[in-house]
Amino acid sequence: MILKTLAGLGLAALTLVAAAQDGKPIEWVVGYAAGGGSDSVARATAETMAKSLGAPILINNKPGAATNIAAEYAVRARDVEHTLLTADFATLAANPFLFSKLNYDAEKNLKPIGLLARFPLVLVVGPQVPASNWKEFLAWAKAQPSGVNYGSAGVGSPHHLAGELLREKAELKLTHVAYRGAAPAMQDVLGGQVPFMLVDTATGNQFVQAGKVKAIGVASASRIASLPNVPTLMEQGLAGYEAYAWQGLTVPAGTADATVARYAKALQEALASPAVKARFDALGVEGLPGSPADMASYVKAERERWGRLIKANNIRVD
Repeated sequence: MILKTLAGLGLAALTLVAAAQDGKPIEWVVGYAAGGGSDSVARATAETMAKSLGAPILINNKPGAATNIAAEYAVRARDVEHTLLTADFATLAANPFLFSKLNYDAEKNLKPIGLLARFPLVLVVGPQVPASNWKEFLAWAKAQPSGVNYGSAGVGSPHHLAGELLREKAELKLTHVAYRGAAPAMQDVLGGQVPFMLVDTATGNQFVQAGKVKAIGVASASRIASLPNVPTLMEQGLAGYEAYAWQGLTVPAGTADATVARYAKALQEALASPAVKARFDALGVEGLPGSPADMASYVKAERERWGRLIKANNIRVD
């Protein structure tokens, strides 16, 4: 009887492994529109992963509601063995605190495959701001009697929360101006409608490199390859200031462990490939290789860190 049971379990396991190796197309759900940074990261990675997996990977863009539409769609997938989801800062760290009700539980309904990439944030100012470094920016901002406005990609976005962290650490009087995405916010920095923003490298690098905005400092622990001459805010004296937009790869919770391991292996091979590294460099993003357990630890720390900030400032989306 025991042997029959074990044999049955073995057959079930083999069936699940086969499901992930059958060459059937894999759906990769992305909660942002085609053509943006997150979409570009997914497509670059998917192309290489598909070769390792021996199956085509089809990107399905489902933008809206701060990635909640995409997350709900993925966790309810009928074919969990062939469904991937880009889950990011919003999906995993911020949304549980920003929304009073979600139709999914990121901790319970999603399994980590591994981190994908992070987008360093850069404090940039428009041409009308008389500052070229953090010391000058700080002096200018504190001299404004009504405080200073800053733009972001929307309420609860990494750009917004990085601004709140800046206000908190530098003791500045700042007013948040939310836009529908980082690109329109950046356009208003260029046009002088808002003095500054913390912009992700995928959106802002082209404008920094063209000299259309001034990069005051990078919100990362060390200088970044795409802007090597821009010092970090920490090295300029803003102690402990670090913020990124980041994303990882996940699957619905019902996915077999064998399938998770296979996807994780393919992801690490992709992140190590010259083609993906070159594409990430062009986008100004940093690849984040690591295991599913590494991703789980990273997400836990980010959820605690930003959850505290969101609750302390009573930031809500609904």
